Amino acid sequence: MEGKSVDQGSGAAPETNPDLATERDGATVTVWLGRTRALNALTIAMRDEFAAVIPRLARDPNIYALLIRSRSPKAFSAGGDVRELIALHRQDPAAARAAFAREYALNWTLECFSKPTISFIDGLVMGSGVGISLYNTHRVAGPGYRFGMPETAIGLFPDVGVAHALSRLPGEVGTYLGLTGRTIGRADAYRLGLATHCISSEHFDEIAAALADAQPVDPLLDDRHVDPGPGELVAVASVIAHCFAGDSVEAILARLEAVTGPDQGFAAAVLADLGKRSPMSLKVTLRHLRHAARMDLREVLTADQRLACRCLEGHDFAEGVRAALVDKDNLPVWRPATLADATASMIEAYFAPLPDVDELVLPTRAEMQAARV
Repeated sequence: MEGKSVDQGSGAAPETNPDLATERDGATVTVWLGRTRALNALTIAMRDEFAAVIPRLARDPNIYALLIRSRSPKAFSAGGDVRELIALHRQDPAAARAAFAREYALNWTLECFSKPTISFIDGLVMGSGVGISLYNTHRVAGPGYRFGMPETAIGLFPDVGVAHALSRLPGEVGTYLGLTGRTIGRADAYRLGLATHCISSEHFDEIAAALADAQPVDPLLDDRHVDPGPGELVAVASVIAHCFAGDSVEAILARLEAVTGPDQGFAAAVLADLGKRSPMSLKVTLRHLRHAARMDLREVLTADQRLACRCLEGHDFAEGVRAALVDKDNLPVWRPATLADATASMIEAYFAPLPDVDELVLPTRAEMQAARV
């Protein structure tokens, strides 16, 4: 087995980024997320450096697998650094739009990547963190795993292509997760296919060492997987399935308001959560989820770019970030302020094609494979 080394790229060594490092160990390369004070919130530089690693690995016959790990005991990644994006948009709107496009291109590259890719997730995995793990061939959930897409709380929408996955989850669970931004643990994630294995984090190092010796990944993970049990959503599955099948956000709210009996408390809490979300984000998200069910991932990512650019141009994204992460008063002033004021024509405008310079054009899967990504 080859010894470990830090690999920051070929040719002249770039300026190193302590927030993200790559480590070669035998037949594997590990991408380490090290921005621990920010719960590994991904910066633009981190995503760009990650994207630069993948083509080299795809073309290296001595690399068997890519591993993605966190140095934080609390989080795999709590999402993207949205404060950075808002600040960049104020200074250079075109650069902010391009940053979103590169992130979605990275998501597509991971989906098309030709080698085993294993994310070891123990703690929060949200937003952009979902984008760098959901498309891995193997997603290992430790006991602290919590999955969430909380974007409607900051005037955004569930992006990084996740609408493709959420729209295909059974019983309207994806609609529930996308609109509310609530988190789920590893038992639910495993049952839904968002995680492929549930393994104690105590085994992560030994699995990584075995993969470095090019031992086959599936037996390694299968032998250590433990059934996580039924999960948290079983008890409320029927009310979620009924209420979130509504054909509009208003219809979903009406169904939640009508819930009686033992599920009334759950429905009331969900209503309270939705009442704090951006009305525009809720309506954009629901439309996106409904349409994503008939789209492939490449198409969803293209739509994500359109929506992200419109969110940058609008009011609620910057306001949501201000309220949640800058001033931290948790008192966003949404515009429009109500669902009724978020009209159908306003929602449709979010989905319209962008000018050619900003439209995301991704290679087909066949083109990606031909390029040996």
